[in-house]
Amino acid sequence: MKALTWQGKRKIEYGEVPDPRIEEPTDAIIRVTSSGICGSDLHLYEVMAPFLDAGDVLGHETIGVVEETGAEVSDLAVGDRVAVPFQIACGTCFMCAQGLQTQCETTQVREQGMGAALFGYTKLYGQIPGGQAEYLRVPQAQYGPIKVPHGPPDDRFVYLSDVLPTAWQAVEYADTPPGGTVAVLGLGPIGDMAARVALHRGHRVIGVDLVAERLERARRRGVEVLEYADDVADAVRELTDGRGPDSVIDAVGMEAHGSPVAAVGQKLAGALPDALQRKVMQTAGIDRLAALYLAIEIVRRGGTISLIGVYGGMADPLPMLTIFDKQIQLRMGQANVRRWADQILPLLGDDDPLGVDDFATHRLPLADGPAAYEMFQHKRDGAIKVLLKPGDEIGG
Repeated sequence: MKALTWQGKRKIEYGEVPDPRIEEPTDAIIRVTSSGICGSDLHLYEVMAPFLDAGDVLGHETIGVVEETGAEVSDLAVGDRVAVPFQIACGTCFMCAQGLQTQCETTQVREQGMGAALFGYTKLYGQIPGGQAEYLRVPQAQYGPIKVPHGPPDDRFVYLSDVLPTAWQAVEYADTPPGGTVAVLGLGPIGDMAARVALHRGHRVIGVDLVAERLERARRRGVEVLEYADDVADAVRELTDGRGPDSVIDAVGMEAHGSPVAAVGQKLAGALPDALQRKVMQTAGIDRLAALYLAIEIVRRGGTISLIGVYGGMADPLPMLTIFDKQIQLRMGQANVRRWADQILPLLGDDDPLGVDDFATHRLPLADGPAAYEMFQHKRDGAIKVLLKPGDEIGG
């Protein structure tokens, strides 16, 4: 089959890889009809090279049709249409029972000290081949895949794999009071969708970003937007009676602008051999923390910060005195997809209150994936959300 594979820093290739097959009785094989490029895929493209091998199949936002099932997969049938959560979870362990599927004790990558295995996402998370491919092997298919109806285009349901539950959890964790104000830092795909979810719940939303197209897109949905600048904290306080918003969602993570020292650290780490890079990234503070520092600065006293942007350093310095003094609550973590899916599905009808049908800015053939990564990374051509379609699926 054809797939997108990582071949080195900023080097993605489209080519032949082995077809997936049933390996365990709880597996299923999915014919992929659409797969998204996620902002966290850019971490693989740019930063996480020491945890990848040439030939790793990328992608963790997948929708498709069931082609084959293992003997213990009783709830799926050939022909079912499914969105595939980005994490792999069993549904029956202690952690899954708590609604913490990203901590699944069946698929935890214990040798790396990490949580549940993820599709298409490095040795740290199990090095499971991803869904930017024509076919996908889905482990734990007796629980993971979310059945969705045939008929509407893939755009209606593909975001159940990651974007929607990640944004939903970000808003849940933000714990904004009824009628309260939430600031969203970063209006890429997750921040944009988090803003939509917060607006749908009746919150006032202030969005901050550097990219004009993202700001305008959010403004059209009803978000009060601010362009990131040195005085943005003062601007946010002016909009919130001087005290700051009730909650802040950091949807930026390690790629934040405005941290030149960390940027240099990332580049220097990238020049080391892989073994040394892994050690540095696992034990040093290499994240660009501008967005998190801004969140801590602007949230009101007693407020909540919901951290949904991905960070990777183990020794990143935090202003603990400020966090403690302001009595800030911090909530964070990878989204627990199945925990939120049943709450989100009723919003995916034809009335489309979250605007999923036109959420993607680009729909491209899978073969154009290498160029799509470069476009997305450089934020060219208004690229905010890219969906890739294998082969002749481009029209579906």
